Amino acid sequence: MTSLRAARFAVPLLVAAAAVAGCSLSSDNVSCSGNSCTATLSGEGSEASILGTSLVFAGTQDGRATLSVGDAEVSCATGERVSAGPLSLTCTSVGDDSVELTASLG
Repeated sequence: MTSLRAARFAVPLLVAAAAVAGCSLSSDNVSCSGNSCTATLSGEGSEASILGTSLVFAGTQDGRATLSVGDAEVSCATGERVSAGPLSLTCTSVGDDSVELTASLG
């Protein structure tokens, strides 16, 4: 396994472990504290792993962000809360080509 590949595998695991343990941890686009994480996804296809779940930003249309969360697809507007697999997501800001969200388990 290459170093880059190992690092890409390790970061999501560390983020999930830190969240479960009640610690704080940040990566390029995800910051976790306790059992809550915030993420900013910019550009169609941008990805994040939050609390062991993969999120992919599919874009925005009419003020709503569309995300693939594991095998499901959800959309939300600014301030809206949606359930997506094991996560509860709140879209805190939806831009033309970005979304900022808060995620927690349940």
